[in-house]
Amino acid sequence: MRLTKFGHSCVRLDTGQGLLVIDPGAYSDPAALDGADALFITHEHADHCDPDGVRRLREARPDVPVYGPASLAAVLGGLPFTAVSAGDAIPVAGTEVKVFGAQHAVIHPDIPIVENLAYLVDGVYHPGDSLTVPDMPVRTLLVPAAAPWLKLSEAIDFARDIGAPAVHPIHDAILSDIGKGLPDRLFPLLVGDSYRRIPDGETITV
Repeated sequence: MRLTKFGHSCVRLDTGQGLLVIDPGAYSDPAALDGADALFITHEHADHCDPDGVRRLREARPDVPVYGPASLAAVLGGLPFTAVSAGDAIPVAGTEVKVFGAQHAVIHPDIPIVENLAYLVDGVYHPGDSLTVPDMPVRTLLVPAAAPWLKLSEAIDFARDIGAPAVHPIHDAILSDIGKGLPDRLFPLLVGDSYRRIPDGETITV
């Protein structure tokens, strides 16, 4: 399978039988949706879900399925989607997407917690804005690297708990180029040589 990073938390997975896109939001490249065969959204926040982008996709290709938590209805404005929840397994593009998670990590006690799902696609794990550890092996972990709800030590411990052979940072649009250097130094030191940054627009085999 081939993985392309399209900025922030957005990735596209090419299974050889179709293209799956996860979390195309306001901080990611709209080109991620070009040719998409299925769209998975972890939660309703704008940096993970761009309703205008979903609308354009559905207008151009009404047959493309969109999956996410039931709470997406509040931001998609009537756009059709399939609500999924932890424990679901969705056959698509010649593979199966397993669903985990329940809630977004706490940003601040005064900010309501929203639903947040995580997706495991043929061993590639995208946790959205959570540190949910799945109960099955992960080959490639997409680890959140910077967020208002996150300490870098938590991200490092999350990667250690999962123990994936490959670890790549996501959720990093809020970091400057200098800022990205911090996780890029600490993860190899504390997690090991499984860590590698994927530049935006680059494709790797996973």
